[in-house]
Amino acid sequence: MLQTGRFVVVDKPPGVRSVPGLGETGQVCVINACRAMFPHATGPLSVHRLDMPTSGLMVVALDPETHRALSWQFESRTVRKLYHALLVGDVPLALGVRTGEVTLPLRADITRRPTQIVDHVHGRHARTLWRCLAVETASGLTVSRVEFEPVTGRSHQLRVHAASPAPSPAPGGLGAPILGDPLYGHTTHPTANRLMLHACTLEFDDPGTGERITAHSPSPF
Repeated sequence: MLQTGRFVVVDKPPGVRSVPGLGETGQVCVINACRAMFPHATGPLSVHRLDMPTSGLMVVALDPETHRALSWQFESRTVRKLYHALLVGDVPLALGVRTGEVTLPLRADITRRPTQIVDHVHGRHARTLWRCLAVETASGLTVSRVEFEPVTGRSHQLRVHAASPAPSPAPGGLGAPILGDPLYGHTTHPTANRLMLHACTLEFDDPGTGERITAHSPSPF
């Protein structure tokens, strides 16, 4: 945990909500935990979110002024976020490259919420940079260890961009779902006890000092 008087960076476990949900169990979340740990905190606190099955770094504001400043950084895309993921298959072999970008536009699937779908007419612009770090074998399954850098921050962006069919001939996704993804991918494997997606690096400017803050969290898989 990285803490100042104005914000805190937390390392969210998988399976924990970022913000409160419905019912008593829905109150177990990062934001409520921060309210309990920092009773002096005011304002909405939540600056951004991670999907419930995703683990890794989140920054939480502890006062309204810091919340506005950090939210603006996310909106203006000056925050840098890096994720590590395990994708099913040999991505470099399938695509013929080890790095690239995906620019598939996304929107909510109103018939299967919270699922997101690619929509070239009504979808919102979404851009993901990626590079393959290694191709590995996990209990007999070939997986690609990929670093993602989302330039935009759409819901389920990395999950959909990974799982969407690879380009042939039009621009597409990676054609390789994230291991353990219950919505878009591959769950029937001994190693898939969680979504293999982790927010490992978060960079932003300290609203108080202007100093560039870089937080790291090693991948747990």
